[in-house]
Amino acid sequence: MASVLQKLHAKFHKVLELNNTISLRVFDFLKNFPPFHILKESELLALSLTAEVLYFDEGETIFYQGEASKNQFFVVKEGAIGLYATSTENKLLINICDEGELFGLRAIIEKDAYKLHAIANEESIVYGIPVIEILQFMDSNDALAQFITTSFQVNFPENSQASFPQKIADFSEGYFDHQLVNFSKNPISCKSNCSIQQAALIMEKHRVGSIIIEENQQPLGIITDKDLRLKVATGKVAIDKKVTEIMSAPVVTASEEITIAEAQIQMLQHKITHLCITEKGTSNSSLKGILSEHDIVALRSNNPYTLLKEIKRASSLDQLKSIRQNLSKLIEKYIQQNASMDFVTQISGAINDALTQRIIDISLSEMPSEPPVPFTWLALGSQGRNEQLLLTDQDNALVFEDVSEANYEVTQQYFLKLAEKVNEGLYTLGYEFCPADMMARNPKWCLSLSQWKKQFQQWITQPDEDSIMLCTIFFDFKKVYGAASLSEQLAQHIFSSIGSFEIFLNYLARNAIQNPAPVGFFRQFVVEKDAQHKNEFDLKARALMPLIDAARVLILSHNLSGKNSTVARYRELQEKEPQNAAIFESCEEAFKLLLRFRTEQGITDESSGRYLPLEDLNKMEKLQLRACFKPLKDIQELLKIRFQLSQIM
Repeated sequence: MASVLQKLHAKFHKVLELNNTISLRVFDFLKNFPPFHILKESELLALSLTAEVLYFDEGETIFYQGEASKNQFFVVKEGAIGLYATSTENKLLINICDEGELFGLRAIIEKDAYKLHAIANEESIVYGIPVIEILQFMDSNDALAQFITTSFQVNFPENSQASFPQKIADFSEGYFDHQLVNFSKNPISCKSNCSIQQAALIMEKHRVGSIIIEENQQPLGIITDKDLRLKVATGKVAIDKKVTEIMSAPVVTASEEITIAEAQIQMLQHKITHLCITEKGTSNSSLKGILSEHDIVALRSNNPYTLLKEIKRASSLDQLKSIRQNLSKLIEKYIQQNASMDFVTQISGAINDALTQRIIDISLSEMPSEPPVPFTWLALGSQGRNEQLLLTDQDNALVFEDVSEANYEVTQQYFLKLAEKVNEGLYTLGYEFCPADMMARNPKWCLSLSQWKKQFQQWITQPDEDSIMLCTIFFDFKKVYGAASLSEQLAQHIFSSIGSFEIFLNYLARNAIQNPAPVGFFRQFVVEKDAQHKNEFDLKARALMPLIDAARVLILSHNLSGKNSTVARYRELQEKEPQNAAIFESCEEAFKLLLRFRTEQGITDESSGRYLPLEDLNKMEKLQLRACFKPLKDIQELLKIRFQLSQIM
């Protein structure tokens, strides 16, 4: 005997054959693609009846960037739909949706406008499906819920035409949706025998828009301002009645581990604006907090995508300072939630660069005239390596196009005045001045291209302690603003000079092993002896810098430019030297762990995070820290052999 579903299917097909053969074709198509393949047959049958078939010619728009979201999402039946980020200057291809792929879902979940522009790249057939139809099945289908949540993370192909900051902004916004929410941990509540008037007075006293009705620390229901307006202010329910008369019950609950994406989906699915956070995520467990739709809006306002947009709109240093403070909060949140250091450094690097670029724009607008020649602003040190997570001191330089000897001084003076404004601006944001004055406002670090080439030539061919130290900073430069050709020519000159004076790399390698693995007898940590940092461990000098220096000299030995970050360098080395891949991989992991230690310490004591009080570490953390020293020892041994350092020690 046929099952109930088989009978339902047969009945459905019979109805469709008579009345709606289009819906049958929709059903037969959708069942082959996620997430529709995980729906129950009855659910997919019902969904297919609601689908709208849409036809688009090549070049026709499905929706515009900034347009209010529709009540349906889309599935490509035939053809291809391009998703573009548009601006007044250009249109950047972000992704292409092919047969069976979904698009347009994010804007509906967020109750926001579309962030991309959807255009048919060729003649296409698209199914439009009311989002409410699929969301109603989520409660009983965990796999569907997981798919919808995961779909928030926008995935951009490596060959995307978007610029790096744009990719970071778009990717990070999706990543942000998967972060845990910060909910109010002091929910305002009352008992079930409380009157509506008493509850309203409590809400007024605490200036909140909702109150939870609870018994035995478990949530029974919730009253919001909307309930008071619609049920009490209209006269439908007397104000002296019990709160149970107007409360919404049962409450929708979630655990403390809920992500932003999951919270938004639950609110949309249940058509609510508040979630009760409980110990186990159920209504019969202890109340821990309350999360409102307003809280999510506030959370979303401090994410990389938003910060980058705010930087572009900022017109003053005070505004930029506030954004930099928000970046610090964002980094702290990512560290607390154990986000990957790759992700954190990319986000921080993109926003730090954007802040510097905006300061330069503002500074240029304050100059009496346009720059006399093209120039490039270089970030050095940790910013140059995309590793500046904390508010450390500045390291930067300026290169300007060659001019005649007669015009050199006046040209340099222009750029020194500009650099002074930029350095002051960075200081206002919280980046301290370099104690050694290695900044673009210093005439030594504000030179023409030819003068910079001459300077590097001298450092490389006449290596001494000072020049080696300067090279370890300047070899990590990256262009942040201005003419890329100047920085490219400088990089080419550096590699050419090193190639003609190879002994320089030996001196650079010798410098990289000056701080050996920082453990003494009985595997004790080597700590500082001076009064200010007595018994503290110097993370920068004894652990991070040796790994940074080793990666730098090895990447230079392969004549590879464009690999500035320490992690990127070790990954490239794994490809170049597969016989040493295990060492380089362990160095990469050790570096990321040490960088996390430093960032956590800097957040804790609002410092550069350089010095780590060992007594603050638990046993596991001490073991993790000590484990980082083995790769350090291995890479230094490799340097000794590779560059025959025993002969020049």
